[in-house]
Amino acid sequence: MDDDVISLHSDQSDNGEHGSRRKTLEPIVRRVVDALGGYEGGVYRMGDEVNGCLRDLKKLWRMDDTDDERTVARIFWETRVLPNDLIPILLATAGTGLVEDKRAIACVDLITAMTWPIDMAEELRELDEELDRGTDYTQLTLSHLHYKAALLRPGVMQALFGIVLPPMTKPAKERQERDGQIVNVVLYLIRNLSFIKDLPPNMHLSADQAEYSSLQTKLVKALSETHTLDLFLTIAANNGQDPLFNASNTLVLEIFYLLFRGIRPTVLSIDQTKQPAQNLHRLLAAEDKKKRDIARNASSRHSRFGTTITVRPNPNRKAPVGRSGDNAESSATAGEPQRGASSRPLVLHRQAAITKESGSILDISKHQKARKANKIDELAREDSLSLEARLVLQGFAKEFVESCFNPFLSSLLKDIRSERPKITEKDHLRLLYTTKWLLEFFLDLRSKESIVDGQRRWNLGLVAEVTDRNWIVWVLRRMRDAMEEKPKMWNELQAGIECLTQLLLLIDDMSSSVISDSNLNDAAQLLQQQLIYNGDVLDIAFESLRSYKEGTQSLTYLNSSVYLAYALLHMLERWGKENSSAMYVRKKAIRKKRSKGNGPSEEDGVPDVEDESDAEEEEEMVHETMFTFEAFEMKFAHSEITRTLLFYLSRYKEFDSPELMKRAVNLIHRQVVKAKAEGLYFNVSTMHLFKSILDDQRSLPKDQPSKDLIQLITFILRKFFKAVEEEPFLMIEAWYPMNRGHWKQYSSWEPEQKANHRQETAEDHGGFTGEIQVKKGYSWSDQIGIAVAALIEEGKSDLVEWVKDILVLVIRQREQIIDETDQKDRDDDADEMEDVPRKNVGPSKEALSKFTDYEIPYINDEHAAAATKNARLKLKFHLLDFTIREQEAEELQWVVPASIVPAVLQERLNVVDQFLKNPIDLEGKKASELLSKKTRRRRVRRSLSLGSDAELLDDEPRPRRREKKKNEEKQYKSAQFIEDSDEEVGDMEAFLEREKVLREKTARAAAESGKIATMRPTGTKKRRKKVKDAVISSAEEDSPVRVAPDLLDDSNSDDEIVKALRSSRSPSPAPEPKKRPRPRLVQKPKPAAATETINISSDSERQAQSHGLASPTSSVRRPIRKGRLVLSDDEE
Repeated sequence: MDDDVISLHSDQSDNGEHGSRRKTLEPIVRRVVDALGGYEGGVYRMGDEVNGCLRDLKKLWRMDDTDDERTVARIFWETRVLPNDLIPILLATAGTGLVEDKRAIACVDLITAMTWPIDMAEELRELDEELDRGTDYTQLTLSHLHYKAALLRPGVMQALFGIVLPPMTKPAKERQERDGQIVNVVLYLIRNLSFIKDLPPNMHLSADQAEYSSLQTKLVKALSETHTLDLFLTIAANNGQDPLFNASNTLVLEIFYLLFRGIRPTVLSIDQTKQPAQNLHRLLAAEDKKKRDIARNASSRHSRFGTTITVRPNPNRKAPVGRSGDNAESSATAGEPQRGASSRPLVLHRQAAITKESGSILDISKHQKARKANKIDELAREDSLSLEARLVLQGFAKEFVESCFNPFLSSLLKDIRSERPKITEKDHLRLLYTTKWLLEFFLDLRSKESIVDGQRRWNLGLVAEVTDRNWIVWVLRRMRDAMEEKPKMWNELQAGIECLTQLLLLIDDMSSSVISDSNLNDAAQLLQQQLIYNGDVLDIAFESLRSYKEGTQSLTYLNSSVYLAYALLHMLERWGKENSSAMYVRKKAIRKKRSKGNGPSEEDGVPDVEDESDAEEEEEMVHETMFTFEAFEMKFAHSEITRTLLFYLSRYKEFDSPELMKRAVNLIHRQVVKAKAEGLYFNVSTMHLFKSILDDQRSLPKDQPSKDLIQLITFILRKFFKAVEEEPFLMIEAWYPMNRGHWKQYSSWEPEQKANHRQETAEDHGGFTGEIQVKKGYSWSDQIGIAVAALIEEGKSDLVEWVKDILVLVIRQREQIIDETDQKDRDDDADEMEDVPRKNVGPSKEALSKFTDYEIPYINDEHAAAATKNARLKLKFHLLDFTIREQEAEELQWVVPASIVPAVLQERLNVVDQFLKNPIDLEGKKASELLSKKTRRRRVRRSLSLGSDAELLDDEPRPRRREKKKNEEKQYKSAQFIEDSDEEVGDMEAFLEREKVLREKTARAAAESGKIATMRPTGTKKRRKKVKDAVISSAEEDSPVRVAPDLLDDSNSDDEIVKALRSSRSPSPAPEPKKRPRPRLVQKPKPAAATETINISSDSERQAQSHGLASPTSSVRRPIRKGRLVLSDDEE
């Protein structure tokens, strides 16, 4: 009995016996296939056990999971089970209306597995060099092509559409998990068919083979005829927020990617009925150009015998002098030219050798070395679609943009941000590419659209989702991850570059003058500012060009990088002309952990959640640098970028559009002319490329970019030969790369003029609109004098007079308020106030409350422009404590704060007037030499809440958030077992009330004795200030009794406390006082006693005690309590 049993288990230990495995499995597979059914009289008849046979076939198929040879798949292909059995069963069940038949669903499941895409790169990577040496996947790829042709028979797609409809029509509450699986299986099958690539078109193939070159066309037409494309639009839009549709959005995204990548959006956006004529015109033009090139270099009809040219290499070469006798004899005639092999004449019969160099004619007959072919594009492919298929895809793309673009992108981005399990790494790539394709399609349609009555069909609101902050943040993050990955993910980086390019073109269209909507212009302006401030787009455009290496990335990646740099520089140049205000770029942030205090001690136990969030608060230092377009353009003057542009230009014969040549010429022109870096092109290889272009000048297109290229090359050559005349050693340097700044000495580039390492000159500050400051080491009054001198030095003395007028006006206005408010009080006390100077009388609180911020009026445009852009006037305003209402406003509104009293304003007016009459002595220096630019350094505190939308920043690391969440959960679980210890000591409020009464009693006793004995609000730490300030502040703030001025007189005072305070003076600066600690009750067992002493002493009393002085009323006795009040500086 054991001999009759056949085991279906694959023995992984015996991987080398593939032949025996096939001998074992093939009879089993064929018996199961025969049991499925067959044709009788032209009609397919299913077997009695068709359900069991389908299940057995699925089990057999799963055995290939551990088989690199795919033995079962090869047997299935040889038995032709899919076209001969599975498709007839599907048509006999679902094709006749039995859409919920289990046999139909089982057939679809098995067909989906048989057509699953094969990742050739992954499969070949996993093969063993010895065991799998004979593995061949060409048969499997050919089988997929035949499966696709069989599934495109009439009725098959209709049957699949019928299977997927019943689960979708069910209400959401009645659906089961199986319904979602059925929908996914059908969608996966359509995905598989879209993935299978057709054979390239070949006119020499037979009719049967030519059918496999147009399968994608048949698939598109079948999807349209069965309304499957409409189903995809319904799933993508998901207006009803159906969970089943949302679960399938990634599958629909992959199908869109596979359908769209076969054709360029610019080809699909034009009128498809005119495209055949345009293609014919293009092919005829290419053929005519080829004929002209051949005719230009062709020989005449007599050239074979009528042209004979001899070329003698090295005719004047001397024979080498040898040491042997034979050599001596041969060298006897050394004066004659050598007749050896090296000087043997060469005979040329080509007529072109008369006008061309003989070396180029000899190179024609040489065997060219095989070079590694450059990859064209790793994301897209070229599908040969018919006119009907292109019309279907054009209508489908238009309808998708109009109805589904925004909600579809929003749902996918939400799933990505939520990190749903269905999102894979390749979904990011597909989303970037599909979005780029649709944006390019939309912009091309919009550019060709004619506006009727001010209305557009393709309005910008249809693609508004790509301008959302979350979308831009996600794109930039994916590109950063792609660049930081090892190895770099070039395909995803290419998709991100293309998507960013289309986004820049969309923003540029939003800000164009054609649009009359001010809201769109403002939105475009804000987006441009955010992209510039973020800085990632600037870095990506630079790095993508700099990091290109031939053979590593595809040619489409090169085109995308050049296009991004061209579009970005064009947008920044126009933005810089329209905005003259200063713009800053955010550098990489440096995070620092900042904790409040020293953290909880062991005695405090577990802190509250609020305390923990405060202790773990992060502080992020955002360093900003000023952005100027000239500096960013100068950054592109880089040798590696030049190498990339020259390689891009070397493919000038392959350019099929003048736009490609225009981008190359524009970027080279920015390096050579605007950045004055022509020395980057002083290389032998570059000169050889320029020579080839000049030789082919007649064959170049007659458009403007080609003419500009010739002019630019002529300019570079003129600069080169001029530099050679000045520095002949450049002829040697030209053989080596111009890197590390070597090109600067041969270019017209000049460094910035900086005398004595000064940061700025007087001319720099005149046009500088940012912030400046006086260098360190000057007092406040000296800084005022320097600011006044700087304005006078600039010839802006009228601005100084304007500042004086402002101060006079504000002083008079506020003095009038004081006079009106305090007039009644002065009339009542006229007799008492006659001998008191006016300056000693301050305004009342009521008068101060009536002060308002004074907005400085701008009488003319010059004052408004100076208050906004003149850095020296802004410095003076800052020194006078003027403030700005809105920092980001186009015209700054300066304000004199209400907190500044007239007396202070009068003092500042006197200082300004003094330096205006008697300028400050700068010891022979200019005022501009004492000024420096203020570096912007903004402090951003990050909390657990979501960040602001003001910036395109999303840098909070996910592991830190997860760790904090885990700590919070742990904290919560621990805190529920810990009770508040304050409950053990009684009522805290009553205790504090008793302490307040005690402090008042002590204060009264101190007032009667003339000594200060109250507790200071800043604890017991020494206050390193002057005696006068210390005593006044202590008397006015802490004591209800005012201290007489006589106590402050050093000469007449004999008070011991004052002497002790004077003796403790320290010349060191006063440190910042600590925050007053909160009283804490500590349980401590005490021996039985009648009273307990609580010491409450001030700083002065401690100093007096240190000198042996006794302080009256320094201790108070009261009844004992259970707790002990501890006031310590180390308590947090």
